[in-house]
Amino acid sequence: MSLLNNTIESIKDSLNENVFEAAIERLANQAKPAGSLGIMEDISARLAAIKGNIDVQLTNKQIVTCAGDHGVVQEGVSLFPSDVTPQMVYNFVNNGASVNVIARHAGAMVTAADLGVNHDFDKNLPIFHKKVRHGTANFTKEPAMTRQEAIRSIEAGIEIVEELCAKQEVDILGTGDMGIGNTTPSSAIIAAFSGFKVEKLTGRGTGIDDTALKNKIKVIEKGLELHNPDPNDPIDVLSKVGGLEIGGLAGLVIGAAAKGIPVICDGLISTAGALIACELAPEAKKYLFASHKSVEIGHTYMHERLGLDPLIDLKFRLGEGTGAAVCMELLDLATRILADIKTFEEVGITDVQ
Repeated sequence: MSLLNNTIESIKDSLNENVFEAAIERLANQAKPAGSLGIMEDISARLAAIKGNIDVQLTNKQIVTCAGDHGVVQEGVSLFPSDVTPQMVYNFVNNGASVNVIARHAGAMVTAADLGVNHDFDKNLPIFHKKVRHGTANFTKEPAMTRQEAIRSIEAGIEIVEELCAKQEVDILGTGDMGIGNTTPSSAIIAAFSGFKVEKLTGRGTGIDDTALKNKIKVIEKGLELHNPDPNDPIDVLSKVGGLEIGGLAGLVIGAAAKGIPVICDGLISTAGALIACELAPEAKKYLFASHKSVEIGHTYMHERLGLDPLIDLKFRLGEGTGAAVCMELLDLATRILADIKTFEEVGITDVQ
């Protein structure tokens, strides 16, 4: 049996219901109006159930930024050329990117992963070397990748989780992306699953104008019409109109869920990966948190399909893992809300109902 199938089968409904109930009871009895800290309380209870402990410590925070190039860039869907993708990978390595700065503030480590960049990196470069191929094909002319390549990209993400965990226990994993043109396959993925009109799901990506946006919509429609991806077969969707880094992101979610690690996903592209993961392995959703609501309009429909509420809306549209990094601090705070806020009994307040 393949690594993918084995990993999916190993995801168990292992959330600790006893700890979850204890967390809910503690939150209800804290010295404040019940529920007054809103979804932060829900997050704290979920994290406690995942970790099996009221006093959760998110010490080792990891962000993996998956990178890949896209043949569909040939169709004029992005303001930037594909050459920017490898240049940004070097920027991640040199700690000069937006995600590096935000993650540093959150106390998280960022590592880039090459799933399909059209560039050969030196093997000594401190990234995850998981290249499946040098970028996807132009899906307006042929499938983005073969079915086997799609599976391989997901398995590469699973391997990354295993390699991280082999070094030390990972307390929380954030997912991020880099790949010029990758809002196009991401929008195609949610269109394939939802059946909604492409124009309702497609945004401006790098900031394209109205003419380019109309072209982008037509490009996605052409790819979907040509390949007719099967919404009941996530691998088929990924292989026909997806991206290699999107497959890697799906693998990160599946791999983390199999090891009981909470995952906080970033924007449109990371959520496309999470969507592929949860279509393949619905149990993985229990370990998944949505960091933010992107400006990209398709992101909302992804969250709706996943049944997740994003924690913040800062009008981000960058990717890289930036939103995940910001929200790691919120998840940190959620653990302290549960463990450190005293109950009425603990502070000696007795005259309450």
